[in-house]
Amino acid sequence: MSRLRAGRSLKPFRRPWLWAGLWVIAIAAVVAGSLLPSQNLPAVGVNDKVEHFAAYGMLAAGAVQLFARRLSWGFVCVMLVLMGIGLEFAQAQMGLGRMLDRHDAMANALGVLIGLATAFTPWRDTLLRLDQRL
Repeated sequence: MSRLRAGRSLKPFRRPWLWAGLWVIAIAAVVAGSLLPSQNLPAVGVNDKVEHFAAYGMLAAGAVQLFARRLSWGFVCVMLVLMGIGLEFAQAQMGLGRMLDRHDAMANALGVLIGLATAFTPWRDTLLRLDQRL
């Protein structure tokens, strides 16, 4: 039986399913946090725009760490921006004390851009180097 292989878009990790799985869990956490009623969320003590910016920045930086191809980075970043916009609309429709906020969507998009910008830094392959050492 052939061994399961990660797609060619991923960097050559020894444990691609681990890293991709953790990234998907992070995406799921952002989705869940975006759709929970506001009273169920912990108070972090920072402006919620900073939270949005940081969360989406980390997701986009995670994509840079995982994927080798620029086309993949671009696709994931567009999908993250669309996810952020879609979640804002979902918040408005769910009636759980959350509302659509275009400033949240803008913070998400700016976070994605900053996360994508990590592709042009020396830290672009940090996860790959860590994976090779473990």
